Order: sequence, then C-alpha cells, then structure tokens
Amino acid sequence: MDPTPTRPTVDLPAPSPGTVSLDDALLTRRSIRQLTSGPLSDADLSQLLWSMQGMTPAGNRTSPSAGATYPIEVYVLNERGVLHYRAITHDLEVVSVSDARRALYQDAAGQDSVRDAEAIFVITGVFERTAAKYGERSVRYVHIEVGHVAQNLMLEATARGLGTVPIGSFDDDAVSRVLRLPSDHVPLYLFPVGRPNA
Repeated sequence: MDPTPTRPTVDLPAPSPGTVSLDDALLTRRSIRQLTSGPLSDADLSQLLWSMQGMTPAGNRTSPSAGATYPIEVYVLNERGVLHYRAITHDLEVVSVSDARRALYQDAAGQDSVRDAEAIFVITGVFERTAAKYGERSVRYVHIEVGHVAQNLMLEATARGLGTVPIGSFDDDAVSRVLRLPSDHVPLYLFPVGRPNA
C-alpha cells in the first residue's frame, strides 16, 4: 500500500513562445516592488513555470542542472492555495487549498510586494539529490542552479508584461511550515509576481 496519498492536480495549458526577444527582455527587466491585484492567467502561470523548470520538446529542461540531478522544486501560492509544479507532466499538484499568501507576507519581513502579489513563486532546493553525486561541492551547485531558474522567471515575467522582485529575506522555518514542505526541501528564494503598478 502506498503511504503517500495522491493529491489532486491542476492542469496547465501547453507552453507557448511569446514574441518578445531575449534582448528586449534583458533591456527592460528590473525589480518591480509595487504590484497591483489582478489574476494571472493560466497561460501566464504555465509559461512562467515552464521557463523555470519545464521540459523542452527535445526532453531537456529549460534551466541547466549539475549532473542532471535536478535539485530545484518550485511552489506557487495563489488564490487556489499552495501548489507544487511538476515539470515532467507540466501540471500543479495541490498541496493545500488554503490561501497562504498573507501568512507568507508575514514570514517575509512584511514586504509589500509579497502582500500585493497575485502569485508568489517559491524556489526550494533538495540538496541531497546533488550531494549524492557531488558531495560537499553540491551546496555550491544548488545555489548556482537557483540563479539559473530565478533569471529565467524574471525574464519571462518581463516578456509577459508582469512585474517581480527577488526576495531572500524570510524566515526559512516559517516558510517551510506555510508551504508544508517535505523535510528535505529548503526554501531558497521568493518571487512575488503581479501586474506592475506603474
């Protein structure tokens, strides 16, 4: 008998390339701390998640991983609850149906961008996956990978006319509790995402 119950999932539309060039996204990317409320479309959510960790038609990931150990896991908090991205199937596993954004705002030093975001993306690391192959060096490799994934998210958000800002100031244990993270998942980076309040 499987001790882990099957969680419900949320289907995502297939990823679809946009029309903004990489150069344009690089030129216009900046940290956006003032966000307005307004739902992200499922197409937005799909494309942002795919850019971070998704599968390409050739069967590769959109961001590199040391030794193909893939220690990065991505979670999203929105009005649906706490959701875990599954790259292989390109869908979301429902961890909780409670809207935990307010709790995350409190655990992230009360930063307005977290409070006002339509969705909060949380990048976590499972260090043991990479440590099994690279030992002590794995800590460095996992942190490098977080940078790859984060940059992809920021550029994709820019290309879609969305705003985000990287946040590293938060209570690790509290964030782990809010997301109901497995014990081997370590929260590493937060990204509130929404419409820029220009």
